[in-house]
Amino acid sequence: MTKLNKPAILVVDMLNDFVYGALTCDRGKAIIPATARLLDAARAKGVPVIFCNDAHIKGVDRELTIWGDHAIAGTPGAEVIPELNPSERDFIVPKRRYSGFFQTDLDILLRELGVQSVVMTGLHTHMCVRHTSADAFSLGYDVVVAKEATDSFTEEDYINGLAYLKTCYGADAFTNEELIEMF
Repeated sequence: MTKLNKPAILVVDMLNDFVYGALTCDRGKAIIPATARLLDAARAKGVPVIFCNDAHIKGVDRELTIWGDHAIAGTPGAEVIPELNPSERDFIVPKRRYSGFFQTDLDILLRELGVQSVVMTGLHTHMCVRHTSADAFSLGYDVVVAKEATDSFTEEDYINGLAYLKTCYGADAFTNEELIEMF
C-alpha cells in the first residue's frame, strides 16, 4: 500500500482511566509520544482525528460487570488524556461497548467525511481496537494499524492482537513515518 484511501485516525480509549486510573496500562503510557506525533501529523495533512471513548453508565453497562467501574460518563476518568489534547477540529464518539461502531454515530460520521481507510491507534489491540476493527472491516472500511500508537496490557496481547487483525481483516501495521508518507 503506497497511499491510504481517504483516511481517518481512530483513537481508541486513550482515556485517563485506561492510562492512569482504574484500568491503568503502563504500556499505554509508552505510546503517548508516538500517538501525539501521529495525530499532529494527521491534523497538519487534513486527516480527520476521531476519539472513540468509553463513556459508561454506572450500574448499567454490561462491560462494567467484567472490568469494574471505569470511564464512567462525565467523570475525569472518561476524558481523553491531556497529552493528546483533542483539537476543536477533532471528533469525539462516546461508546458503551468495546467497538467504536456499536450503537454509536461513528459509521455515519466516517461516511459523511468521505473516509474509506481507518488507521487504528490506542488501547487494546486484543480488545477494543480489535472489535472496532472488526466492525470497520464489516462495514467496508480498509483497516490499518499504527504499530507505534497501539498497545495492550502485555506484549503477548499486543502481538496476538496485531496477528488477529492481519489474519482476519488484512490489517497491515505501519510505523508513524510510513503512515505519514501514506496520508
